[in-house]
Amino acid sequence: MTDEQWMHEAVEMARRGVDSGQTPFGACLVRDAELVAAAHNCVWGTCDPTAHAEVRAIRQACEKLGSIDLSGCVMYSTCEPCPMCFAAIHWAKVSRVVFGARIADAAAAGFSELAISNEQMKSLGSSAVEIAAGCLRDECVRLLQDWSARPDRRTY
Repeated sequence: MTDEQWMHEAVEMARRGVDSGQTPFGACLVRDAELVAAAHNCVWGTCDPTAHAEVRAIRQACEKLGSIDLSGCVMYSTCEPCPMCFAAIHWAKVSRVVFGARIADAAAAGFSELAISNEQMKSLGSSAVEIAAGCLRDECVRLLQDWSARPDRRTY
């Protein structure tokens, strides 16, 4: 499958999250063309500010694979991972991250984002993670915009 096809999986996870009262972020981890884990944000549902889609997908993948080393995996995320998530991606040795919307798009939707891009984190931290930005960007930004129009939305 292509990056776009896998990103559709992450978008679907984000939609499931929104449908269950959560925020519009989804992620999935793929290794050797097989889905390893998929998740959406559950910050509000778990009262856990670390329950971002990427962190949840990493936790699921590590449990499933019985390892904290996710080398060879690709993370697909509807939005550029925040610094916490990028650090988790780095520490789990995820080989590549592909994202749609940018951190600035999440901030524009009302989220309290730190304006540190993945490219900056990679450079400052000498990370080996490959980064591919802008996959299905319009669709991922639309997720944020649609969510922003909901009267029941809650940011963090």
